[in-house]
Amino acid sequence: MTEKEYGKLIKHMAPKSPLGKDCLNAFWIGGLICCIGQLCLNGYTALGLDETGASTATCITLITLSALLTGLSLYDNIAKHAGAGTLVPITGFANAIAAPAVEFKTEGFILGVGANMFKIAGPVIVYGTVASVVYGIIYWITTLF
Repeated sequence: MTEKEYGKLIKHMAPKSPLGKDCLNAFWIGGLICCIGQLCLNGYTALGLDETGASTATCITLITLSALLTGLSLYDNIAKHAGAGTLVPITGFANAIAAPAVEFKTEGFILGVGANMFKIAGPVIVYGTVASVVYGIIYWITTLF
C-alpha cells in the first residue's frame, strides 16, 4: 500500500467531526467562562475594590479556578466538550501550566513538578516576550520619523 493510498484509507475511515456542534460548544462554554470573569469583576467592584484591584482579583480568581479544576481532572472533561472554548487566554494558560505539574508530581517537586511545569507554557512565555520586544523596537523605530 502506498502512502497516498494509506492517506485515502485513513480519510475514509476516520469519523467525521460535527463542526457545527463543536463551534457552538466552543462559543457557549467560552462565553460562560467570560461571563464568570465578568461576574467576578462586578462582585469585586461591588465589594469596594477600584478598577485595577478588581481586575487583578478577577485574574487571580480565574487562574485559581482553572488550576483547581485541572488538579481535580475536571478541566480536561470541560475541554472535551468545549474544544477551543477553554482556551480563553487566562484560563487556558493556567491549565497549560498546571496540567504538566499535576502529571509529573509523582517524580517529586524539583525534578517532577518544577522541571516540567513550564514544558507547554515555557515556549509561549519565551516567544511572547521576544515578540513583544521585536514589536517594541519596530514601534520605537517608526516613531523616530
